[in-house]
Amino acid sequence: MTVFYQILFSSVLRHMDAEKVHKLSFAALRGVTAVPGVSEAMTRVLGPREPELTVHALGREFPGPLGLAAGFDKNAESPRGLAALGFGFVEVGTVTAHPQPGNPRPRLARLVADRAIVNRMGFNNEGSALVAERLHHDRDREGPVVGVNIGKTKVTPEEEAPADYALSALRLAPYADYMVINVSSPNTPGLRNLQGVERLRPLVGAVRESLAEAGRSDLPLLVKIAPDLADEDVDAVADFALAEGLDGIIATNTTISREGLESSAEQVEAAGGGGLSGAPLKRRSLEVLRRLRAKVGDRVTLIAVGGIETPEDAWARIRAGATLVQGYTGLIYGGPLWPRRVHRGLARLVRSAGYRSIEEAIGVDAPAPALKVVGDTATAG
Repeated sequence: MTVFYQILFSSVLRHMDAEKVHKLSFAALRGVTAVPGVSEAMTRVLGPREPELTVHALGREFPGPLGLAAGFDKNAESPRGLAALGFGFVEVGTVTAHPQPGNPRPRLARLVADRAIVNRMGFNNEGSALVAERLHHDRDREGPVVGVNIGKTKVTPEEEAPADYALSALRLAPYADYMVINVSSPNTPGLRNLQGVERLRPLVGAVRESLAEAGRSDLPLLVKIAPDLADEDVDAVADFALAEGLDGIIATNTTISREGLESSAEQVEAAGGGGLSGAPLKRRSLEVLRRLRAKVGDRVTLIAVGGIETPEDAWARIRAGATLVQGYTGLIYGGPLWPRRVHRGLARLVRSAGYRSIEEAIGVDAPAPALKVVGDTATAG
């Protein structure tokens, strides 16, 4: 099956419009898994079932540490179908308060030589009201852990961003297992400005008020950051997460950098602007993860994403301090059996390292958080 997919990708899919391929393949998956009993059967065959892969985090039990990152299922059309491919959890979105079409097409391109994707989708989605209705319809059935990623509506001014995020949070909180504040996409003008602590604080406060209003004050709240942050800004986000009691940080989103690519300058130019995901992100995303872990230790759940292609990539992130990992581009280049291959590989790595559970490996390669003295007390920071 893996060889067949690689032949199909090389001979057909790579020559088709990337967004069209995404829509067709996702529609096919939804059609197949809509047949009664199919998604359950797929989950039994492809889902993580090795007991050593179970992870307890964010108040939930994850059957495996590899999840699907936000961006694939923007409108929560089939988190159950995507989980049936073998993911341990699925993050839907990014969802904005109001529907928006996103940026003009073409807005999705592949850099095959780099195993990368360039996207400038611009948070195209049907809006939080419709997505909440869809999640509500599905919530009575036992299903996967589902995170909800929320962002700012493009036309909303930066000063009104807290209210915009708060509206989405209010609508979506009843149906999320965790919620992510996305302030790091490069495709919404001004969005990355919200990563600054002085702007992030009121935004988090507004979202928390909505969670309380929805009766979900206990809903785990995370923030997703960019790989392009300077090291001191990464440190500032880590300090903010500790001070504000955030439950987690997702590191990282896509990058605007085009350094070190194998693709020709002409190919890079043809792909256009936007966020780059895939293998070129591997080094920097791991650096950001290590920096975060050094600051927060195990007091904040870290989810690693960016350039994860193999079980070894995922294993390195876990040993560096990630509790969970996510992929997106890896699925595009690896095919539908990719999640199962990664989980099987992780199970082998756990056993070969002598651990009973993958949880025992979290952060084993990370240095202990530095201690600073406050008064007469030493605290991590």
